[in-house]
Amino acid sequence: METLSTNRSHGGTQGVYRHQSSATRTAMTFSVFVPDHAPGARLPVVWYLSGLTCTHANVTEKGEFRAACVEHGVIFVAPDTSPRGAGVPDDAAYDFGQGAGFYVDATQEPWAAQFRMRTYVEEELPALLAARFPVDMDRQGITGHSMGGHGALTVALRQPGRFRSVSAFAPIVSPLACPWGEKALGGYLGADREAWRAYDACALIADGARLPDLLVDQGTADGFLEEQLRTQLLAAACEAAGQPATIRMQEGYDHSYYFISTFMPEHVAWHAARLRA
Repeated sequence: METLSTNRSHGGTQGVYRHQSSATRTAMTFSVFVPDHAPGARLPVVWYLSGLTCTHANVTEKGEFRAACVEHGVIFVAPDTSPRGAGVPDDAAYDFGQGAGFYVDATQEPWAAQFRMRTYVEEELPALLAARFPVDMDRQGITGHSMGGHGALTVALRQPGRFRSVSAFAPIVSPLACPWGEKALGGYLGADREAWRAYDACALIADGARLPDLLVDQGTADGFLEEQLRTQLLAAACEAAGQPATIRMQEGYDHSYYFISTFMPEHVAWHAARLRA
């Protein structure tokens, strides 16, 4: 693992790191913020999965999470959204290919060899984090934005008991029922829509998967709300299944980091309350 940068901030250390991934067969970059802590202490961790076109840098530079993480003693980890670089397949559109991994393990060519973001975020990066940073892997939370909100919900729903807390900012709640999802899952996984259900939060809930609790914030002025995000489908799925969920429609907020950074401290505090030993 290579350290690309470290910076002091708010009483902690913000680092950016790179390593050679066995899952994606490329170099992968991620960021980790570690609050100052007593020697030998191990801290709870919140994972943040980013949205379409983003890298680790978007939330690292604009997410405004560090003060809250120091206040509550929480490590914050932000991976990239896809493999990148020369020789990695790509697409001319912003919503497919590099920057748009959708947190799936692709089965279709030419994506299958390297677009394995499910394995990367569920297995490889957690193992690296546990080996190199002072994390308590028994106290994990996960959140994300847009495509990353989809990732956070589905990663947690597929692994009951792994995450004590799950939240999302403007998530894609049902890739089976929106253009972004149909394009991505069709391209990466093929035409069998039954294979897509493992990557659809509403379908997973309908099929019996559950979370300990859920917090979702969605802006009412988000231009993607009606066609792509479709928050009402998640609300309906949770109600039908008896899944505890707090889904807040935030008046006048859009899809940007102005929105995310406004509510990020509340999300960090919400996770921290559920991650206490």
